[in-house]
Amino acid sequence: MEFKFSKMHGLGNDYVYVDCTQEKLHHPEEIAKRISDRRFGIGSDGLILICPSEKADFEMRMFNADGSEGRMCGNGIRCVGKYVYDHGLTEKTDLEIDTKSGIKHLKLIVEEGKVTFVEVQMGKASLRPKDIPVETDYDDFISQPMLVGGEAYLVTCVSMGSPHAVIFSDEIDTLPLERIGPLFERHEKFPERINTEFIQVIDRYTLNMRVWERGSGETFACGTGACASVVAAVLNGHCDYDSEITVQLRGGELFITYLQDGSVIMKGPAAHVFDGIMELDI
Repeated sequence: MEFKFSKMHGLGNDYVYVDCTQEKLHHPEEIAKRISDRRFGIGSDGLILICPSEKADFEMRMFNADGSEGRMCGNGIRCVGKYVYDHGLTEKTDLEIDTKSGIKHLKLIVEEGKVTFVEVQMGKASLRPKDIPVETDYDDFISQPMLVGGEAYLVTCVSMGSPHAVIFSDEIDTLPLERIGPLFERHEKFPERINTEFIQVIDRYTLNMRVWERGSGETFACGTGACASVVAAVLNGHCDYDSEITVQLRGGELFITYLQDGSVIMKGPAAHVFDGIMELDI
């Protein structure tokens, strides 16, 4: 199998993008695993397919580095917006992208004919345990105690179309995330696994974040995770509704607003790295 691809990233959260309006890819789960390998493949956090849609301008499908299909990727969807505009698939700067967590609305910021920045209407955050999902008898999971790897944590769970567990800590830089991340990801309370964010509160307008993504490990950024973290910060009294919060990640900054109506707005950059042709014996 031979196909064209583009390597793109949002704050270092990098994916391989394939234009499936032109290409046909079979077995994307296996392709995602092969191309994501940083020694024997292209190297990425996963694979994103840009597909035709009958309900929106385009459809996005995303696969993690382990081949599992995700429902939504905040950094990935910004790059989808950049891809379709920069490659002439659309002239629109206001787009609807269909995902497995619903249709998302994008506003593209264009400079010198190229998209540099994207605002995404992420929809409403859900706190219902069945939407995340998380096993609990409570109506929500806000600052609830959990024992993970023999240590006690206070955890807030949020769905942004993908599941997130948020923990606040003053010492995230020295956190042994490679040990702790997998323990959260596969904890029995999370039947579909979980993305885990560790957050240091700098002030009411600034958060510092590290993230362990299910299926990919620690990444430089996670858009839905940044959104979930701001939601959790507001719910735990660290930040305020309707305020734009800067989330500092390993790859840069995202700008997140949690509105009183429960919806979330994400703003951030999108970047193209290179194009290529891949051959796989699949």
